[in-house]
Amino acid sequence: MKRISRDEIAARVARDIPEGAIVNLGIGLPTKVANYLPKDKDIFLQSENGVLGMGPAPAPGQEDFDLINAGKQPVTLLPGGSYFHHADSFAMMRGGHLDICVLGAFQVARNGDLANWSTGEPGAIPAVGGAMDLAAGARDVFVMMELLTKEGESKLVETCTYPLTGLRCVSRVYTDVAVFQIEPGGVVRVVDDVSGAGQDELRRMTGLDLVF
Repeated sequence: MKRISRDEIAARVARDIPEGAIVNLGIGLPTKVANYLPKDKDIFLQSENGVLGMGPAPAPGQEDFDLINAGKQPVTLLPGGSYFHHADSFAMMRGGHLDICVLGAFQVARNGDLANWSTGEPGAIPAVGGAMDLAAGARDVFVMMELLTKEGESKLVETCTYPLTGLRCVSRVYTDVAVFQIEPGGVVRVVDDVSGAGQDELRRMTGLDLVF
């Protein structure tokens, strides 16, 4: 079984973002999605610190550190893009104006619960930040993560054991092994076996009764 890379996960997410969508890319791994959005589609990237119309990452040496995303990474601005006060950005997020947000996660439960801000360990970040607003406000929540922890445990679980970011909010999970759709009633459907693992192996890895 050949697991796909983080860049390949980002490219797979980008394939599912439709024309005209307003999308927030979370801190960390999700920011890679910007580099794989098709240039022939109008897709509008929003950042919670107050940017709309972000483009891909700047070329080395072309960074403008007055133009950054919420993770303090330098970004580019497409023609027609804008930046504004973060209070307006949070009003956009909380008001249901985002079509999709793409977030990382420590765990996703089969009912769509999301845990992505803390493992509860000493030294962990002290607050959930804007992830809670995104999880509650976006029409669709896509999660990007590697399927297994370093210890080999599935991050796609029956019930989250880490502090929750949002309840029943995740609609799709993109991993290095497969893409999973979270459906009503706790149904987890495999929509793309990107690694070729097969049904039995995916069920073994997740410990869930997956639907294909």
